[in-house]
Amino acid sequence: MTTHQTKKRSRGLALRLGIPAAALVTATAGTTAAHGGQESAFGLAAYYGQRVTWSHCRQGPDDDQGTALDRAGARCARIKVPLDYTRPTGRTTEIALSRLPAADPAHRIGTLVLNHGGPAEPTLAMPLETGAYMGRGAARYDLIGVDPRFVGRSSPIDCGWPTGIWIRSPGPDRAAFDRQVAFQKDLADRCVRRHGDVLPYVTTRNTARDMDIVRAVLGERRISYLGYSYGAYLGAVYTQMFPGRTDRVVLDSAGDPRGWGSRPWRGSERVSEQALRAWASWAARRHDTYGLGESRRAVLATVQRIVEAASHQPLRVGSYDLDEHVVPYLITRGIGSDKDDNRAEFSATVRVLDKAARRIPVEPRPELAGLLGFVLDGASSRYGSPAAAITCGDRAAPRDPDVYWRDIQHNRIRHPLFGPITNNITPCAFWPAPPSEAPTRIANNAKALIVSATGDTATTYRGSRAMHHLLPNSRLLTLAGTIAHGVYGEYGNTCVDGKVNAYLESGRLPTGNPTCQK
Repeated sequence: MTTHQTKKRSRGLALRLGIPAAALVTATAGTTAAHGGQESAFGLAAYYGQRVTWSHCRQGPDDDQGTALDRAGARCARIKVPLDYTRPTGRTTEIALSRLPAADPAHRIGTLVLNHGGPAEPTLAMPLETGAYMGRGAARYDLIGVDPRFVGRSSPIDCGWPTGIWIRSPGPDRAAFDRQVAFQKDLADRCVRRHGDVLPYVTTRNTARDMDIVRAVLGERRISYLGYSYGAYLGAVYTQMFPGRTDRVVLDSAGDPRGWGSRPWRGSERVSEQALRAWASWAARRHDTYGLGESRRAVLATVQRIVEAASHQPLRVGSYDLDEHVVPYLITRGIGSDKDDNRAEFSATVRVLDKAARRIPVEPRPELAGLLGFVLDGASSRYGSPAAAITCGDRAAPRDPDVYWRDIQHNRIRHPLFGPITNNITPCAFWPAPPSEAPTRIANNAKALIVSATGDTATTYRGSRAMHHLLPNSRLLTLAGTIAHGVYGEYGNTCVDGKVNAYLESGRLPTGNPTCQK
């Protein structure tokens, strides 16, 4: 059967089921092309045509998120999507949605779908925070929060990990690295034991397919989209898989989509070193407060002493032991923002670590205690588990530990602190099977506004420039001289916020690639 005949039959099926014909055409274009079968397209009709029942978001007396959504006038719902898009009549899973309706329906622009990144950050409550910094434009959109499949309230998976995140440093020698190999293998094995039946379907491409069903059941021909970090990657994948289905697209802190995979931070070492030096200068000017050193060199020496102490014996902070795998991660995480309050909190953390390195009894401050709980307790396993599943499900990773060890040793020479952690082994090396689909190749003419800070240590400015190159009809909005990950509405730059809001209101991309100053 030709493509034309398939579309004609789809339209007839749409009329019988009361489904907009455009939804069926989209299902055919977005899914049949990926899998090469008409059965998928016709099996998807029921998903594209399902009715949404909106109700209160609050799920119990302790549900602060649901309570806040209800108070703001939002409503929540669940929709069904196929577990496996190649077998749409098989098992299903549920996706949780929230909707904050446009307060000015007479001037409504459309629907703005949101994603906070992660991967695996719940997004259900995001309409509340996004609406707060959209200005007058917020009243003209239905703001939609979507917890991606197996995240948050969308049938979440939990592998029973003893940690909330797998990111670690390999340590200073092969013995320490071998301990990391065992640690990462154990994380993967836990996921296989608990959720091996669904792991092959926890992917960005399936999340994009889910998002198109969300579009259809909301009655929209096109959606607007705002995504941060990994959410920017998801948005780019959606534009590739479902061309013509987006209106206004904002991709904030977008990395190079070609580098997305088990070690997405490779290449960020130099930017991280610059951020560390910038923080050290800041802390040196406040030596009387933090006591970390009177010069940048002295502060950096303090950090080096802390790392070396942890490699000889774990640092005792309250009830936690911080070893050579954890301490570099804490440093990497702490340098990602140049805002004074973030730098002050990180400086206080380094002061605690410095005391622990000198074997002085010390308790963590509340912020550090929360971070250590996330890294070293199993309470946050529900975050780390789906994050790993998405990452490992998207792109195949090297299986041989020696590949990672060689990369670590090679990068340790030039980048002794950050090179080992960005090249370390991950659970993906032990994932049960390679991805069922190739990674999405981003190259299309979708219009988008890409937002990036020049000093982003997670998804680098170089990566955002690469995304801009792959989306030639996009514009790149730069926040210069700034260390930040997550810019629009989160960093507090009025120039950036104003330009993004103007685009969301008018639909007109800026002329050229504008730059805002810190």
